[in-house]
Amino acid sequence: QVQLVESGGGLVQPGGSLTLSCAASGSGFSFNAMGWYRQAPGKQRELVATITSGGSTVLAHSVKGRFTISRDNAKNTVYLQMNSLKPEDTAVYYCNADVHDALGYLNYWGQGTQVTVSS
Repeated sequence: QVQLVESGGGLVQPGGSLTLSCAASGSGFSFNAMGWYRQAPGKQRELVATITSGGSTVLAHSVKGRFTISRDNAKNTVYLQMNSLKPEDTAVYYCNADVHDALGYLNYWGQGTQVTVSS
């Protein structure tokens, strides 16, 4: 069984910064691409950023230049550094991971962490 545990969300003022962490665990699994999605009230869940095990990244246009995704493969942990936060970044942020074991490939979601950008 794979678990994704997110941390780091909270309330921040516009222009502020937050760092989200997602620690993945699961015996016998290898973690491939990992990433972050977000869902604001009344909106669909959207991609924020992803990173492969080799370090290749994809960022949504709306966060380029402000957010950075990174990972520590030894810890199976992915990070999202969020700078210059805007009210429109307010959402529940979900960690996502593509994993595989000897039986095949699966995709997992974390429970989500709330990020609120407000003065």
